[in-house]
Amino acid sequence: MDVAVVGGCLLTGLRDVTNDITALDARGHGRWVVVMPFDGPPTCARFEDCRPAPAVPMAARAAPVAGWRSSLDAEGFAKGVAAVREAVMAGEVYQVNLCRRLTTSAPLPPGFDVLGLGAALARANPAPFAATVVIDRIALAVASASPELFLRRRGRMVETRPIKGTAADGVEFLDKDRAENVMIVDLMRNDLGRVCEYGSVTVPALCREERHPGLVHLVSTVRGGLRAGVGWAELLAATFPPGSVTGAPKLAALDVIAQLEPARRGIYCGAIGWVDAETGNGDLNVAIRTFWTEDGRLHLGTGAGITWGSTAEGEWDETELKARRLLAVAGR
Repeated sequence: MDVAVVGGCLLTGLRDVTNDITALDARGHGRWVVVMPFDGPPTCARFEDCRPAPAVPMAARAAPVAGWRSSLDAEGFAKGVAAVREAVMAGEVYQVNLCRRLTTSAPLPPGFDVLGLGAALARANPAPFAATVVIDRIALAVASASPELFLRRRGRMVETRPIKGTAADGVEFLDKDRAENVMIVDLMRNDLGRVCEYGSVTVPALCREERHPGLVHLVSTVRGGLRAGVGWAELLAATFPPGSVTGAPKLAALDVIAQLEPARRGIYCGAIGWVDAETGNGDLNVAIRTFWTEDGRLHLGTGAGITWGSTAEGEWDETELKARRLLAVAGR
């Protein structure tokens, strides 16, 4: 089965699959589905047929899964937080997003279906940038309940809405949360500035509170006008991976991530979305709150932004908060 539910559309009739991101800038018929792992080659799949996704999610069911192991336990995560704080004190970074990968303890049960998991997420954990993609011919299966927009392109306008700062519903944000958000806004302004017209990059919204099932985020908006001749390939080269899941400065944060995280992130913290083959318009999410299958097991990533003001206990609790509701959906 080759099918995707992305951007409010049900996509069928798979036509092309490529790892070449420049294909997104070649005009044609249909709609591209884009899956960009954080640390692997991208997949661009062009579908022939696009129709509105059903208002009630598809009836496919996923066999429940239970029993998870983490790539970092609480002690290992605490050591990572301490290492990031040392790097901040040394002036190497301002912030690093430290993540752990959750993996089912046992292989997936017979009858497990990612389409069913995507439908269950749509019912129990609706998200503005949700995406479910199953392409059997390349063994790709992902169900995302992402609340975060990585890139939106409409003509020459491009926009990103980084999330930084997470709290349980009803809990006040800390000064550290707002400082994190501002750091990443500056990073994204710089990234977009590499491909946008001089002076066109603005911040229409800063640290706006946005509610999602079970938690609240601080969300900002950064917007700019693309320079002539800049397409998706150049835009992604300038901005990927998303700054909200790396840290700042980005290259230094990526070095720290490579040293501290024992498991590859895979699809987690990459990007998933759509690009219209005729207009070049599209939306890509930040692939957080995202399940995917690999090596016969189900995986889910969770993480937190670490700054000098972080505590190991507080950041661990944030990773638990982000994963708790999703694990409950998968286990039903």
